[in-house]
Amino acid sequence: MAINLWLGTAALLAALTMSGCGSTGQSRSDPAPPEHAENQVAQTLDAFHLAASKADGKTYFNLLAEDAIFLGTDASERWNKDEFHTYAMPYFSQGKGWTYTPHDRHISISPGGGVAWFDEKLTNEKYGECRGSGVLIQEPSGRWLITQYNLTVPIPNDLLPSVAEQIRQHSLQPPK
Repeated sequence: MAINLWLGTAALLAALTMSGCGSTGQSRSDPAPPEHAENQVAQTLDAFHLAASKADGKTYFNLLAEDAIFLGTDASERWNKDEFHTYAMPYFSQGKGWTYTPHDRHISISPGGGVAWFDEKLTNEKYGECRGSGVLIQEPSGRWLITQYNLTVPIPNDLLPSVAEQIRQHSLQPPK
Protein backbone atom coordinates (compact mmCIF):
# COMPACT_ATOMS: atom_id res chain seq x y z
CA MET A 1 0.00 0.00 0.00
CA ALA A 2 2.87 2.37 0.79
CA ILE A 3 4.34 1.69 -2.65
CA ASN A 4 0.98 2.41 -4.32
CA LEU A 5 0.69 5.67 -2.35
CA TRP A 6 4.24 6.61 -3.31
CA LEU A 7 3.64 5.75 -7.00
CA GLY A 8 0.36 7.68 -6.98
CA THR A 9 2.05 10.71 -5.42
CA ALA A 10 4.93 10.52 -7.90
CA ALA A 11 2.51 10.24 -10.81
CA LEU A 12 0.49 13.21 -9.54
CA LEU A 13 3.62 15.35 -9.13
CA ALA A 14 4.80 14.42 -12.62
CA ALA A 15 1.41 15.27 -14.11
CA LEU A 16 1.27 18.61 -12.31
CA THR A 17 4.79 19.47 -13.40
CA MET A 18 4.08 18.60 -17.02
CA SER A 19 0.77 20.47 -17.05
CA GLY A 20 2.32 23.69 -15.78
CA CYS A 21 0.94 23.70 -12.24
CA GLY A 22 0.44 27.24 -11.08
CA SER A 23 0.15 28.67 -14.57
CA THR A 24 -2.54 31.14 -15.55
CA GLY A 25 -4.06 28.81 -18.07
CA GLN A 26 -1.95 30.28 -20.85
CA SER A 27 1.13 28.42 -21.86
CA ARG A 28 4.17 29.88 -23.47
CA SER A 29 7.12 27.91 -24.63
CA ASP A 30 10.47 28.73 -23.10
CA PRO A 31 11.42 32.29 -23.95
CA ALA A 32 13.40 32.72 -27.12
CA PRO A 33 17.03 33.75 -26.77
CA PRO A 34 17.22 37.55 -26.45
CA GLU A 35 18.72 38.02 -29.92
CA HIS A 36 15.88 35.99 -31.47
CA ALA A 37 13.28 37.99 -29.52
CA GLU A 38 14.97 41.24 -30.58
CA ASN A 39 14.69 40.14 -34.23
CA GLN A 40 11.00 39.33 -33.78
CA VAL A 41 10.37 42.73 -32.16
CA ALA A 42 12.26 44.48 -34.96
CA GLN A 43 10.17 42.59 -37.54
CA THR A 44 6.97 43.70 -35.79
CA LEU A 45 8.09 47.34 -35.76
CA ASP A 46 9.19 47.16 -39.40
CA ALA A 47 5.81 45.66 -40.37
CA PHE A 48 4.06 48.45 -38.42
CA HIS A 49 5.94 51.17 -40.32
CA LEU A 50 5.49 49.41 -43.67
CA ALA A 51 1.73 49.03 -43.13
CA ALA A 52 1.46 52.75 -42.32
CA SER A 53 3.37 53.72 -45.46
CA LYS A 54 1.10 51.49 -47.58
CA ALA A 55 -2.06 52.74 -45.83
CA ASP A 56 -2.76 49.12 -44.82
CA GLY A 57 -5.00 49.75 -41.83
CA LYS A 58 -5.85 46.11 -41.24
CA THR A 59 -2.22 45.05 -40.82
CA TYR A 60 -1.33 48.23 -38.95
CA PHE A 61 -4.00 47.82 -36.29
CA ASN A 62 -3.48 44.05 -36.00
CA LEU A 63 0.03 44.84 -34.75
CA LEU A 64 -1.39 46.82 -31.82
CA ALA A 65 -2.50 45.09 -28.61
CA GLU A 66 -6.17 45.58 -27.72
CA ASP A 67 -5.22 47.92 -24.86
CA ALA A 68 -2.58 49.78 -26.90
CA ILE A 69 -1.94 53.49 -26.50
CA PHE A 70 -0.55 55.69 -29.28
CA LEU A 71 1.03 58.99 -28.26
CA GLY A 72 1.37 61.42 -31.15
CA THR A 73 3.50 64.52 -31.50
CA ASP A 74 0.76 66.91 -30.35
CA ALA A 75 0.18 67.05 -26.58
CA SER A 76 -3.51 66.25 -27.17
CA GLU A 77 -2.74 63.03 -29.06
CA ARG A 78 -3.15 60.21 -26.55
CA TRP A 79 -5.29 57.62 -28.23
CA ASN A 80 -6.35 54.14 -27.23
CA LYS A 81 -6.54 51.64 -30.09
CA ASP A 82 -10.19 52.38 -30.93
CA GLU A 83 -9.66 56.15 -30.87
CA PHE A 84 -6.54 55.89 -33.01
CA HIS A 85 -8.38 53.59 -35.42
CA THR A 86 -11.16 56.20 -35.74
CA TYR A 87 -8.55 58.89 -36.43
CA ALA A 88 -6.38 56.95 -38.90
CA MET A 89 -8.80 54.85 -40.94
CA PRO A 90 -10.27 57.75 -42.97
CA TYR A 91 -6.72 58.47 -44.18
CA PHE A 92 -5.91 54.81 -44.81
CA SER A 93 -9.20 54.24 -46.66
CA GLN A 94 -8.19 57.04 -49.07
CA GLY A 95 -4.80 55.38 -49.62
CA LYS A 96 -3.06 58.04 -47.55
CA GLY A 97 -0.51 56.66 -45.14
CA TRP A 98 2.59 58.06 -43.54
CA THR A 99 6.16 57.00 -43.99
CA TYR A 100 8.62 56.98 -41.14
CA THR A 101 11.86 55.20 -41.99
CA PRO A 102 13.48 53.73 -38.87
CA HIS A 103 17.20 53.69 -38.13
CA ASP A 104 19.38 53.55 -35.02
CA ARG A 105 16.93 51.25 -33.23
CA HIS A 106 17.63 49.93 -29.73
CA ILE A 107 15.61 47.03 -28.31
CA SER A 108 15.68 45.59 -24.79
CA ILE A 109 13.98 42.39 -23.68
CA SER A 110 12.80 41.73 -20.12
CA PRO A 111 14.51 38.89 -18.20
CA GLY A 112 11.36 36.78 -18.53
CA GLY A 113 11.28 37.41 -22.26
CA GLY A 114 7.66 38.56 -22.50
CA VAL A 115 8.14 42.34 -22.60
CA ALA A 116 10.29 44.49 -24.88
CA TRP A 117 10.92 48.20 -24.99
CA PHE A 118 12.60 50.17 -27.72
CA ASP A 119 13.59 53.53 -29.07
CA GLU A 120 14.32 54.32 -32.68
CA LYS A 121 15.17 57.31 -34.77
CA LEU A 122 12.83 57.88 -37.68
CA THR A 123 13.13 59.95 -40.83
CA ASN A 124 9.99 61.54 -42.25
CA GLU A 125 9.83 63.71 -45.37
CA LYS A 126 7.61 66.37 -43.76
CA TYR A 127 8.93 66.41 -40.17
CA GLY A 128 12.55 65.40 -40.65
CA GLU A 129 14.11 63.43 -37.82
CA CYS A 130 11.66 62.00 -35.32
CA ARG A 131 11.84 59.46 -32.55
CA GLY A 132 9.65 56.50 -31.77
CA SER A 133 9.71 54.64 -28.50
CA GLY A 134 7.44 52.19 -26.83
CA VAL A 135 6.65 48.80 -25.39
CA LEU A 136 5.69 45.46 -26.90
CA ILE A 137 4.27 42.40 -25.20
CA GLN A 138 4.55 38.83 -26.34
CA GLU A 139 1.31 36.89 -26.63
CA PRO A 140 1.22 33.28 -25.41
CA SER A 141 1.39 32.26 -29.10
CA GLY A 142 4.78 34.00 -29.33
CA ARG A 143 3.56 36.91 -31.47
CA TRP A 144 4.74 40.38 -30.43
CA LEU A 145 2.23 43.25 -30.24
CA ILE A 146 2.79 46.95 -29.69
CA THR A 147 1.13 48.05 -26.46
CA GLN A 148 2.48 51.60 -26.49
CA TYR A 149 3.99 53.72 -29.24
CA ASN A 150 5.23 57.24 -28.63
CA LEU A 151 6.10 59.45 -31.62
CA THR A 152 8.12 62.56 -30.84
CA VAL A 153 10.12 65.22 -32.60
CA PRO A 154 13.42 65.71 -30.79
CA ILE A 155 14.24 69.36 -30.30
CA PRO A 156 17.89 70.42 -30.01
CA ASN A 157 18.54 71.88 -26.57
CA ASP A 158 19.73 75.18 -28.08
CA LEU A 159 16.34 75.60 -29.79
CA LEU A 160 14.19 74.42 -26.89
CA PRO A 161 13.70 77.83 -25.19
CA SER A 162 12.31 79.42 -28.35
CA VAL A 163 10.19 76.37 -29.20
CA ALA A 164 8.82 76.30 -25.63
CA GLU A 165 7.91 79.99 -25.97
CA GLN A 166 6.14 79.31 -29.30
CA ILE A 167 4.16 76.53 -27.64
CA ARG A 168 3.21 78.87 -24.76
CA GLN A 169 2.02 81.52 -27.21
CA HIS A 170 0.13 78.93 -29.26
CA SER A 171 -1.68 77.64 -26.17
CA LEU A 172 -2.93 81.18 -25.42
CA GLN A 173 -4.72 81.40 -28.77
CA PRO A 174 -8.41 80.54 -28.88
CA PRO A 175 -9.18 77.09 -30.30
CA LYS A 176 -9.89 76.97 -34.03
